[in-house]
Amino acid sequence: MKSYNHLFPDIYDFKNLHLAYLKARRNKRYRREVLAFSANLEENLIDIQNHLIWKTYRTGKYHFFEIYEPKKRLVAALPFADRVVHHALCNVIEPIFDASFIYDSYACRQGKGVLAGVNRTTKILREAEHKWGEVYCLKCDVKKYFPSIDHEILRRIIRKKIACWDTLWLIDEIIDSTGGTNDLPIGNLTSQLWANVYLNELDHYIKELLRTKYYVRYMDDWIILHHDKKYLHGLQEEIASFLDSRLKLKFNAKTQIFPVRSRGIDFLGYRIWPEYRLLRKTNIKRMGRRLRKLQGLWSRREIKLEEIHIRIMSWLGHCKHADTYRLRNKMLDEFLLE
Repeated sequence: MKSYNHLFPDIYDFKNLHLAYLKARRNKRYRREVLAFSANLEENLIDIQNHLIWKTYRTGKYHFFEIYEPKKRLVAALPFADRVVHHALCNVIEPIFDASFIYDSYACRQGKGVLAGVNRTTKILREAEHKWGEVYCLKCDVKKYFPSIDHEILRRIIRKKIACWDTLWLIDEIIDSTGGTNDLPIGNLTSQLWANVYLNELDHYIKELLRTKYYVRYMDDWIILHHDKKYLHGLQEEIASFLDSRLKLKFNAKTQIFPVRSRGIDFLGYRIWPEYRLLRKTNIKRMGRRLRKLQGLWSRREIKLEEIHIRIMSWLGHCKHADTYRLRNKMLDEFLLE
């Protein structure tokens, strides 16, 4: 396996730091901390550059907050300067790791994403049903994935590809920034990359050793299709053993095997059948709550029409990739602003 050296100068290169700044401020340029950083941009980028060159960089203090959709999660946010550093690192190392990812890994990758994963699932489901007729799905989900990622195992995996000691110093500084021996903070750009790197080990095990054809993964959720239910139960046991022994991960209670035709595949926000797809019921209920909230905000004149339009169009953009014509009409007909 090829490893890469002499990467660190590319990370602290001023042009790379400026590109990292542009990426970090995307959709956030008018926030107070971004405006403050931008007001002395060159000075702040040079300061980051010097801290990297002299290895005096230390991760700033995390700000933690909770989000509740689609489920309760603890999110960590770093100061803007640290987010610039993370982008600068990922600009250099992400292409190295991405080249080793399998085709059917869809989370947090350029040219992939939710819609590509849904379309791929539909495609392989049609192929499997045409080939076998009856199709079963093994749908897997890792228990508390980000909090369960083992730092030492992650370091060993990263060192298969990265041989530059200076770059490894920066990587270790970020990994260790929350303390402890487990956990990647949700909210860090680097966490998204390393979460993919961690389960890339599983991807290659499933594709190359288990020789599984119909497999799609999006972060810690994945599906496998086959016509033989017993075969899938055997796969589940083998994968569970691999996760436990190699990555110190476990399945959660939602992992299951079921016939596709009778219930579809609930995956990436959609319920997927070979001929059509529907929105997940929880998504419909969530959007109903959001529409009622928008009505309340409008009645108190706490939101502008432009903001309401943006939010509704975003939801419609999600809906249009499923068979939702009647649903859209019904919900919009009931959405009245007074």
